[in-house]
Amino acid sequence: MWCGSRASLKKIASNDLSLRVGNDVITSVNAVRDLGVTLDSELTMQRHVNKVASACFYHIRRLKQIRRLIGPEVTATLMSAFILSKLDYCNAILAGLPKSTIAPLQRAQNAAARLIGLVAPRNHVTSMLQQLHWLPVQYRITYKLCLLMHLIYTSQAPSYLTDIVTQTPSVTSRTLLRSGSSLRYEQPRTRLKFGQRAFSYAAPAVWNSLPPSLQELSDTALFKRYLKTLLFQRAFYL
Repeated sequence: MWCGSRASLKKIASNDLSLRVGNDVITSVNAVRDLGVTLDSELTMQRHVNKVASACFYHIRRLKQIRRLIGPEVTATLMSAFILSKLDYCNAILAGLPKSTIAPLQRAQNAAARLIGLVAPRNHVTSMLQQLHWLPVQYRITYKLCLLMHLIYTSQAPSYLTDIVTQTPSVTSRTLLRSGSSLRYEQPRTRLKFGQRAFSYAAPAVWNSLPPSLQELSDTALFKRYLKTLLFQRAFYL
């Protein structure tokens, strides 16, 4: 698969898109699947989002047939297993995407919440999300990024993640500044909006937005609890 912007991909002649290995010719594709994630050539993640949303709605339709037999509590448990698990799987790669791109995932979560509470389609679902204590999709992405940064900060993350980000105190030019003793991480400069989707930028950005009292926590279970409370307040009360 050739990756690039739409304009860049159009510049490549069609006969140059294939590779010859011995007597075999390998043709390119527009999308590939790796570890359950569908990557398209322009890295828009639109195909991945559509596939996840489609799978979620499939399970919602099946659960709808037995909803009145199993009750709200069992339905909520099944929704967590079949829907939320899909929404949360590798969702950090969706950081920085436009709201319109991740909208199908939010609609799937809303549909799951409506089915649990038997909320009519024309009624607002926000109160049901609050009752279930479910973070909206956008905040679930932020939660995952913050958790990964916490694991990096507490030296629990693998090196391939730790090596991507740089803590502010370790930057020589910042050692004499007030921020040199903070818990912040460097956000690299990006020339395009596309670059802000990279983990090296998106993860430090959300981490730096956390209060220092939360950043300083070394207990992961405690961090996760306080982080969810903070994001829940930002999602519904700010």
